[in-house]
Amino acid sequence: MAQNENAEASSETVMVVCRMRPFNKKEIGENRGPCIDLDTQARTVTITLKEKGEAKGPPQTFTYDSVHGEDTVQIDFYNTACRKLVDSVLRGYNGTIFAYGQTGCGKTWTMQGVLDVPELRGVIPNAFDHIFQHIGEQAQEQDASTKHLVRGSYLEIYNE
Repeated sequence: MAQNENAEASSETVMVVCRMRPFNKKEIGENRGPCIDLDTQARTVTITLKEKGEAKGPPQTFTYDSVHGEDTVQIDFYNTACRKLVDSVLRGYNGTIFAYGQTGCGKTWTMQGVLDVPELRGVIPNAFDHIFQHIGEQAQEQDASTKHLVRGSYLEIYNE
């Protein structure tokens, strides 16, 4: 392994990323207001519990590796939160993307998106494109006898 690759591998850590989805039709119809404030530059999320529109207790602020608002474009999210991990996988390291949250918070939207609309495709189809583009580039540089094996797994657990 080249020295700079080893340095990259040793600096890799777990990243925790927060993505906020927009209000859905039901929430808009119920005239709900936000209880979360995002600061994408500072990478913070501030939660203020509210009851009937009034703050109920002091706000709590949490810091993440990156924070993405409701207007985040799918490919921008992938490039910021996932691309480096997939690049590491392409260099031979293991990688996991783990989406966690309550029902309706946007996990499936973030991971899958809309498959037949390129700008709405989520992490999984963008990762596939990234991987197979890399394989295509490698195939042009290598002889025809080189083979690639791609393995992936996807697990969705519901515990409601």
